[in-house]
Amino acid sequence: MGSNMTMECAVVFLALLLFAGTSSAKRVVTVQTGTLYRTVDSHITIWCNVSGYQGTMEQDFQWSIYLTSAPEREIQIISTKDPNYAYALYGERVRSKEIYIERVSGDSVLLHITKLQQQDQGEYECYTPNTDAHYLGVYSAKMNLTVIPDTLSASSAGQTLSKVEGDPLSLTCEVSKQTSQHSHLSVGWFLHTAGQTAAQEIITLSRDFVLHPGGTYRQRYSSGDVRLDKTGSTSYKLTVYMLQPSDQGEIYCEATEWIQDPDRSWFAMTKKQADKNVVNIQATDKEFNIQINTERRAYTAGEPAELRCIIDAQSIPERYFSVSWVFSSTQVAVMGPNAVPVLNGDYALREGAGKLTFRKESDAIYLLKIHQLRQEDTGKYICRVTEREKTATGDFIDKNKRSRNVQISVQPLKSNITVSVTSNSSNVPEGSAVHFTCTVNSITENQGRLSVSWKLTDKQSQAWEIVSVDQEGMVVPSPSYRERSSYGEVRVERVRSGTFTLSVYNTLPKDQGLYTCTVTEWVKGPRDEWETIGEKSAGTPVTVTAVESIFFMAASSRTPSVTYNESFDLQCIVKPRYNPRVPASVTWRFKPVNGTEFQDLVTFTRDGSLQWGDRYSSFGIRTTIDKSASNSNFRLSISRASKQEAGTYQCAAELWRKNYDNTWTKITNRSSNLLGIKVLQPASKLRVSKADMTLAFVEDSRVPLNCTIASQTSPDAQYTVLWYAMKEDEADAELLLKINHNSAFEYGTYAEEERLKSRVQSERLSPQLYSLTLHQAELSDSGSYYCRVEEWLLDPNNAWYKLTEETSGLTKVTIKRPEIRLQVEESESNMTVKEEDAFTLGCSVSSQSSKDSRFSVSWYVISSENPERECVFSIGHDNVFGNGNCSSSEGQGPGSRLQFERTSAESYSLTIQKARLSDSGNYYCQVEEWLLDPRNAWYHLAEANSGVTVVSVLEQGSSLQSVICSNDSLFYFIFFYPFPIFGILLITILLVRYKARNSSKNSEGKNGAPLLWIKEPHINYSPTCLEAPSLNLHPGSVD
Repeated sequence: MGSNMTMECAVVFLALLLFAGTSSAKRVVTVQTGTLYRTVDSHITIWCNVSGYQGTMEQDFQWSIYLTSAPEREIQIISTKDPNYAYALYGERVRSKEIYIERVSGDSVLLHITKLQQQDQGEYECYTPNTDAHYLGVYSAKMNLTVIPDTLSASSAGQTLSKVEGDPLSLTCEVSKQTSQHSHLSVGWFLHTAGQTAAQEIITLSRDFVLHPGGTYRQRYSSGDVRLDKTGSTSYKLTVYMLQPSDQGEIYCEATEWIQDPDRSWFAMTKKQADKNVVNIQATDKEFNIQINTERRAYTAGEPAELRCIIDAQSIPERYFSVSWVFSSTQVAVMGPNAVPVLNGDYALREGAGKLTFRKESDAIYLLKIHQLRQEDTGKYICRVTEREKTATGDFIDKNKRSRNVQISVQPLKSNITVSVTSNSSNVPEGSAVHFTCTVNSITENQGRLSVSWKLTDKQSQAWEIVSVDQEGMVVPSPSYRERSSYGEVRVERVRSGTFTLSVYNTLPKDQGLYTCTVTEWVKGPRDEWETIGEKSAGTPVTVTAVESIFFMAASSRTPSVTYNESFDLQCIVKPRYNPRVPASVTWRFKPVNGTEFQDLVTFTRDGSLQWGDRYSSFGIRTTIDKSASNSNFRLSISRASKQEAGTYQCAAELWRKNYDNTWTKITNRSSNLLGIKVLQPASKLRVSKADMTLAFVEDSRVPLNCTIASQTSPDAQYTVLWYAMKEDEADAELLLKINHNSAFEYGTYAEEERLKSRVQSERLSPQLYSLTLHQAELSDSGSYYCRVEEWLLDPNNAWYKLTEETSGLTKVTIKRPEIRLQVEESESNMTVKEEDAFTLGCSVSSQSSKDSRFSVSWYVISSENPERECVFSIGHDNVFGNGNCSSSEGQGPGSRLQFERTSAESYSLTIQKARLSDSGNYYCQVEEWLLDPRNAWYHLAEANSGVTVVSVLEQGSSLQSVICSNDSLFYFIFFYPFPIFGILLITILLVRYKARNSSKNSEGKNGAPLLWIKEPHINYSPTCLEAPSLNLHPGSVD
């Protein structure tokens, strides 16, 4: 069992070393695969190995456990480094050696727990403290152990039997188990004779249900004398048909329970012995026989040979035998009853050198073992036995017997090794590691020692010695590889007896070729000198691909066109993948839109640091740089893009090789494809109201104009508003006013020309409504007005830029003068005055166009002698006499007959003193309405004439009748107009009376009052001009 475990450890250890060789010398800790099932009170071993380490060849190990009851808590058990490492739970067991560590090699150990307890169940961790320059790899490994109850039982009757030589013997053993895990049983019967420390095996039924007889019972089993039968589910029966004296002793059965571990090996969890049966056998005679037992007759020089002389007799311990070995008729060794060997000649020297042994294995077996056969050991071997027996008379007699001859043939030692070479890869990129394994297989084991030499044959068929390992294990690098070997780039190891590895790190193109492993087998001659017995070679080719031949890069982006404030990513793919021995420095380069040369933005240096370029250091504010874990993808991310980041990008790389002496060599450089990035302004959503409007205002009014923004691109947008005006008879508009997005005002040429600076007012009524007001509107302000809106946004660099502009609809403005509402009293009148009397002419303005109107008043007369009108008097709107529309012929001054008076704001009068006959005529006044325009200039708005006043100036002594008859207008006014008026009045009274009578017929009888009635008036009228018509209402005409 121990040899199997050692072999398994060696296999796993080899696998670990191979894995470590292909993992770029990273530390790897491996532990025996779990889950393991072991029984209470059993002895358990758990192996742990470490590989890929640096530093001392003897590594330390620390064992800990995580109990099932507290899986998160580490409990320290034992350490090779610290004797006080164990916690109190395990301290006493460690000090008592119940728990200890067995070191198999410098980097492999076994953990022993000699008496397993139920509390030992849990997860075991093997940890190796770091001895490397840097932490790299795996420093611990874990496995699970489950402790199960020991349910195996073995029982037998435990009796004492007395037998006679030749009698049969049958013994039964009951074996059972209750283990829940899948396990196998093996049951064996053993004989323990007096004076022997170890019991000898009789026969065993193995776990695979195969019978195996013991060495001394093999012949008897073959002849059917000994057998073992399973007679029931738990019963195992031993039968010996013919007992021999050598069968005397204690016979018992032993049961073993086996379980298969995860590594497919079988482990004996527990063993139980049944009660012993004491068997006494009485011998029937004193004869003895001799035989020589050896495994084979043909050997090769250097192999061991064992010759056993076996005495077959009864009661051997009670008898006295001397045994001697004879080789080619010469006695070479003898051993008497005292068991002291005596060797002769050269055999004594070989025994003294430890190359030959003669000893008594038991009372009946004498062993001659030659550890290293020589060719001269070929010949016949005989065993002679002499028994000295005391007779009844007290004399001693000798009985001699000899065995038959045993011919031993020793052939000269020949090498029978075969060699094979494998590598981790037949094609490796430059800078990576290549690992070779040279495996030596031999038909015979432990024949000699091996030496190995490694050789490289390059493309030119030139062979180069690399390194060799002699039969003593000394590593000797060749001169051409001595320096690389001193830096650890060339390593050779002997991982086990027949396996050698060669590792070449940081491969170069010159390392390409055929690698040959030459193995030489050595043995020691008779005088301890090394002799060669054979040599074999094998090789494998390896191609080293130069990095520059497969080194390339490409740049890409998913967003070649972005909008302001958006982000974009640029990726630079570098192949092959990152190799620490052949790293690359990668630089992102940038050329702006109007630039001529590329400038470095940022560089990933070969040691992984980041270096920004001087010219575009501002990129770092909004730039993120990262790379993948494999160093094959270098990403440049720019957020809040602006026009400053628009242009052409390119990534460039330089490939470097790290030499074995830690110097660097530049291998090559590459540049990627060009990658154009456009940074566009955002799409405009600006909309300005385009509705056309028509507005009309009176001169000197306030004219409001609005500019409405219906939609905007961003709430943070600012606007520049430009107001334009266009005259009706002109095709081109002129700038009136500009309000910048920073609220600065700027007047246009139109404002200068039309004197609008002092009259124009601009306001921002809301974020999306702008107003322009024209105060004191003038006729010249008539025309079409519109606004043009420019939308401004902040770019990512906090600089304003104009995104777009849009023009509103036209607002047609018409400025007109006030509506003419001037009215002058137009009633006509007659006036008769006596000569030398005064008469007054009135002039009344009944309506005016504006409250601010002023009037110019002039009186005119048309006489019968002069049909042309003649100016009588004039006063201007500025209240200056004679400043009207005409000039009076009448002189002005203190002696003037004219007297002007303004009785109210709307009434004017002109009095003419001392009337003359020439003053007779038709008089009327003419009123002119004047207003101030916005420029404070008076202008004539309207004019109107009053009704005619007929003035008749009578000479001194004229009667009223003559006056009336001389004036036709006065005559008709007095004698003709009253009659139609009175007729209409009479008809109205009659209609009223008629309706009243019909509605009140029934009411007359109620109150007794008569209804009201009207009599026609008596009218006397004389059509002559001598008497005026008279209307008389006589008393009683109305009852």
